[in-house]
Amino acid sequence: MDVLINVFVGLHIIGIASLLGGFLTQMKAMGAGTARFNPAMLHGALTMLVTGVALVGLNQADDQTVNNLKIGIKVAILVVILGLVYVKRDEEKVEKALFGAVGGLTVANVFIAVLWT
Repeated sequence: MDVLINVFVGLHIIGIASLLGGFLTQMKAMGAGTARFNPAMLHGALTMLVTGVALVGLNQADDQTVNNLKIGIKVAILVVILGLVYVKRDEEKVEKALFGAVGGLTVANVFIAVLWT
């Protein structure tokens, strides 16, 4: 079971990298007001959601404790990110504040995962 959990952790990290990488590569465009949500960001957010839910289920099946409050907050943040990226994915330009909010929420989600023990 540990190997399967570690595989999903790796996939979860790949999702985070895709979402955050898509944001970071467009920081210059965000400053110019021409940033847009790319498919990598949408697929990264979806990957995070699917693998995160799988990780919760696998950890509970392995009789490990899961902090439901932490998971609930992380899922809520991710649903907001996913909703924003999904709704605005076809627009040529995304407002600076909205694009920055997705980046900030992504970073907040990473810090919640790492620092909340």
